[in-house]
Amino acid sequence: MAEKKIPMRKCTGCGEMKPKKELIRVLKVADSEEILLDTTGRKNGRGAYLCNSLDCFQKARKTRGLERSLQMKIPDEIYETLERELNTSE
Repeated sequence: MAEKKIPMRKCTGCGEMKPKKELIRVLKVADSEEILLDTTGRKNGRGAYLCNSLDCFQKARKTRGLERSLQMKIPDEIYETLERELNTSE
């Protein structure tokens, strides 16, 4: 029996390739400029992936990895909201 392929994604913070289920998806909703955490991984829109750690989030913020992946400027208020949501999910 053949092994099932595990989808891999790259963390925008640390740059490591990890299984998709271990990462958190940050989503830019297609119609609006809204950015949110996609816990299901199935919502429509452009997504970027982060490890479930505050260190990776801070690296992504410092290097603007999320902004490059989502192809838009992200305001500080949204970063603060994402940081709060990451703290509660840990």
